[in-house]
Amino acid sequence: MSATFGGRSGRQGRLSQWLRGRRPKEAVGTDGREALLLAAAAAGLPLAPAAHPAPGYGCSCDRVGCPTPARHPVSFAWQTQSTTDRAQIERWARHQPQANFITATGMTHDVLDVPLEAGREALERLLGAGVEVGPVAESGDGRMLFFTLTRGTPEDEDEWWPCELDCHPETMDEHPGLRWHCRGSYVLVPPARLPGDDDRQVRWVRGPEQPLPDPLSLLEVLTDACARHAGTEHHAAAWPSRH
Repeated sequence: MSATFGGRSGRQGRLSQWLRGRRPKEAVGTDGREALLLAAAAAGLPLAPAAHPAPGYGCSCDRVGCPTPARHPVSFAWQTQSTTDRAQIERWARHQPQANFITATGMTHDVLDVPLEAGREALERLLGAGVEVGPVAESGDGRMLFFTLTRGTPEDEDEWWPCELDCHPETMDEHPGLRWHCRGSYVLVPPARLPGDDDRQVRWVRGPEQPLPDPLSLLEVLTDACARHAGTEHHAAAWPSRH
């Protein structure tokens, strides 16, 4: 599942720069945003509109004290609404110019969601070992997202393990380590803005044109990096700095 980006001028040129991590200022505008959303959809990631930041650390939704500001879909029907249809995504993007977008997991892809430092360590190890990693995004709230093929619904339900790795939006606070977004979950897709500073956003590290890998090919390295990351944090908490 990969998207092909032809040509080197205009929108494609700005998109290529973004995906290489050298985002030009003009790409934050409407054209760059829409191009990135269409690239994600072309790669097979079903999208739906999400809330966006309000002044301060608020959310555009009307829920008082929203627990996940700018990180949730705008419709309760997001699972059936999610689509890769180009025309529909263009309409959403143009009629809701401030909206973030989510991608529904468990349809065509899953997401392995880990702490940022653990993710960066794991990514370096995986690439160094020649493993096909696939699309990867960084989030300004300290997470790294590894996009993979979905395990879907195996014919033999015994192959589907219910465990703490299976993450749903309402249980994310319970899983500070590795979260596995599969059936019934979602993540923000770049480009997305988070409440707070302008630098708090979700951006591609490796773009959606990368083929989606089998999640099991990444799992061991990701869990190992998360375990070391958790051990480092525990050690730091147990031995606070004297400075």
